[in-house]
Amino acid sequence: MRLLAFDTSTEACSAALGLGDAILEREELAPRRHAELILPMVDSLLQEAGLRLRDLDALAFGRGPGAFTGVRLAAGIAQGLALGSGLPVAPVSSLAALAQGAIDHQADALLATMDARMGEIYWGLYEPANGGVARLAAGERVSDPAAVALPAGRSFFAIGGGWETYGALLAERFKGRVTGAAPARRPRARDLLPLAQAELEQGQGLPPEQALPVYLRNEVAQKPRNGDTQAAHCGAAGLSPPRVT
Repeated sequence: MRLLAFDTSTEACSAALGLGDAILEREELAPRRHAELILPMVDSLLQEAGLRLRDLDALAFGRGPGAFTGVRLAAGIAQGLALGSGLPVAPVSSLAALAQGAIDHQADALLATMDARMGEIYWGLYEPANGGVARLAAGERVSDPAAVALPAGRSFFAIGGGWETYGALLAERFKGRVTGAAPARRPRARDLLPLAQAELEQGQGLPPEQALPVYLRNEVAQKPRNGDTQAAHCGAAGLSPPRVT
């Protein structure tokens, strides 16, 4: 499957092109520069592969949770590119991508966390499933770190910025159950690829207008209006319409 993925839900901006077993990728830690970087990353990947957007099978993006501006940006880019190319879209949880990036640790479970600010974290507990993809076992919500509720007795490997900020509190709360941690890990576009492919193989690809961000906090979502166009979707993300070839 030829699959393009990108994630702008944190300080990192990344794009990846999956071509069967091969992956081409671009990544940069660049706070507040995502809108400047993401489309050139996409163009660069397509040029390296010698492909046009229409040659792909689908698009995937990190749907959140994460930074509100970054999550909206990714959704707007996905909608715009999909409208121009006729490709289906696979929105993928940024927490699931975090867990997917640590799947090789072979832990019983993976606790993916992101700092949600205002004294809260985004979190989800995942487990390895058939095909080597992370599957949600509990959570995917926003809460006070002290309110994180995990299945009793289950050990886990911890990943992400929520652990970086509140690791001491969480480690005390789940004493003896933490097998290791990678607090500096962020969602990466390459880790969206297997999750998106699993969705697409199950027929869960969406049309552009249904490719929406997920914020978790306050259940806020930017809904499209009737008559939205490719330019309107990208305009909502603060971008000019992408060049589709």
